[in-house]
Amino acid sequence: MIKLIGIDLDGTLLDDKKTISDRNFQAIAQAKAKGVKVVITTGRPLKAIEHLLEALDLYDDEDFSITFNGGLVQKNQTGDILAKTPMKFEQLEVLNNLTKALGIPLDVISDGTVYQIQGNHQSWYQRANPILSFTPITFEQLDQNLVYNKAISAYDAKILDQSIAKISDFYYEHFEIIKSRDILLEFMPKDVTKASGLAQLADLLNIKQDEVMTIGDEENDLSMIEWAGLGVAMGNAVELIRSASNVTTLDNNHDGVALAIEKYVL
Repeated sequence: MIKLIGIDLDGTLLDDKKTISDRNFQAIAQAKAKGVKVVITTGRPLKAIEHLLEALDLYDDEDFSITFNGGLVQKNQTGDILAKTPMKFEQLEVLNNLTKALGIPLDVISDGTVYQIQGNHQSWYQRANPILSFTPITFEQLDQNLVYNKAISAYDAKILDQSIAKISDFYYEHFEIIKSRDILLEFMPKDVTKASGLAQLADLLNIKQDEVMTIGDEENDLSMIEWAGLGVAMGNAVELIRSASNVTTLDNNHDGVALAIEKYVL
């Protein structure tokens, strides 16, 4: 029996217009009423999804989210952190040198603030997440005492793909490097994934791995699709996700999340 559902946002719960369909709203409400934990799993900080959590009625004391691709496990209502894996400043120095060499931008994120490192190409991240606070800054001006959650390069998809091909194995040995969207390349501490965040939350809630269903569409969803007892690929998912999933549902413009919840949970 499914007791927890981990749901990605972009390309999954959200349609191409960045809205949530009535059928998806209803399915999530019915699952919650049944006692199932509905958990948004996202690369975004909590601040960037609060409006969605409120709309979905996932704002009670016992509602949780996985943010920063697994870097934080948080209570939705208070933002209390149940588990975290921050990025060390020394790791940011390595990534700053890498992105400089590749000629792509670097943004460093601490909670809801995005520090846009000056000196490289202009970042596109503000287009993707305009709700966040953006601060242009040189790398030398970064506060080494802040807690940093992840780094990101937001830029032209073709150029990012060309840059990814140049990243050596050394970086993959020390970081989780994933594309969450065609224009977003994300860097996390090694072994920090959506699966690791869900595993920590499931353990806290005494929920077994085979009692978890996850739904996603992009590369950063792979870990949780493979980890869950039931991994569901969206109809619009990349081939990597389709191949790793147990089942495939409809796409994000045709209530794919609702169909999966109705079929496997309700």
